[in-house]
Amino acid sequence: MITRFAPSPTGALHLGHIYAAKVAHDLAQMNNGRFHLRIDDLDRTRCRPDFIDAIYDDLRWVGLDWHGTPSFQSDRQTYYAKAITRLHNMDLLYPCYLTRRELAEMTQAPHGTPYNDSPIMPINTDQMISDSEQKRRAAEGQQAAWRLRMDAAIKATDSHTPFSWRECAYSAGAGLKIATPEIFGDVVIARKDLGSSYHLAVVIDDMLDNVSLVTRGVDLQASTHLHRLLQALLDLPTPDYLHHPLVTDADNKRLAKRDKAQAVDAFRHNGMDAESLMAYLPPLPGYESVRT
Repeated sequence: MITRFAPSPTGALHLGHIYAAKVAHDLAQMNNGRFHLRIDDLDRTRCRPDFIDAIYDDLRWVGLDWHGTPSFQSDRQTYYAKAITRLHNMDLLYPCYLTRRELAEMTQAPHGTPYNDSPIMPINTDQMISDSEQKRRAAEGQQAAWRLRMDAAIKATDSHTPFSWRECAYSAGAGLKIATPEIFGDVVIARKDLGSSYHLAVVIDDMLDNVSLVTRGVDLQASTHLHRLLQALLDLPTPDYLHHPLVTDADNKRLAKRDKAQAVDAFRHNGMDAESLMAYLPPLPGYESVRT
């Protein structure tokens, strides 16, 4: 078994991060597997070297050591570019020149928040403005986001059975899950500011790291619908998934990096020892047997 913890170095780790790392670490250890650390530094404008060093320091302080050398998304742009080219060659991507604000105004209502507060998008956004307007924006140097044409992508897999994945966490409804990627609409695959989107990068990363069990918060379970489609389109292996409960604050709200009071280094500098901090975290979630 190979698990992974993949933090973004855009701020200090909080208790939720440590719990996510602990779940991945302990499951690998219990099953004679390996726990891998990946640094998700796709957004180079927000990632900082001191946050990377702090991630190493915090994980070691609480006793969650990793196997081998950490991997970095910033070292994998070539792999992402090849995947984007492949999807282009399959005629599954199209340019979108609309901003998020314009899309929100055109659709008049939000469509949900499946990942990182990004709304599910409608389909065929290239048809929401005229060809002449698209050409004008391109001529003025506006860079397009490249969206996956969802209906064509689903047909391109030639799958005669529904997409599915094996969910291992009881709290997330353990068992076979049917993926319905169409709920995402025409999601962005290549971003004009970052290159690859999170969704594309993460499925490639998990393949490159040979991850067999993806453990992450239940707030990311919806993303798995889309990830299964991308895995099918790119002929990538399908790992098992375990979506664990979130660590919340006193108001039952999900912890965020902006909540500095819950940062690991804040507890540490206030005199708490690592053993006491780890004892504060919830136990491992109940789960079905996992592949080793």
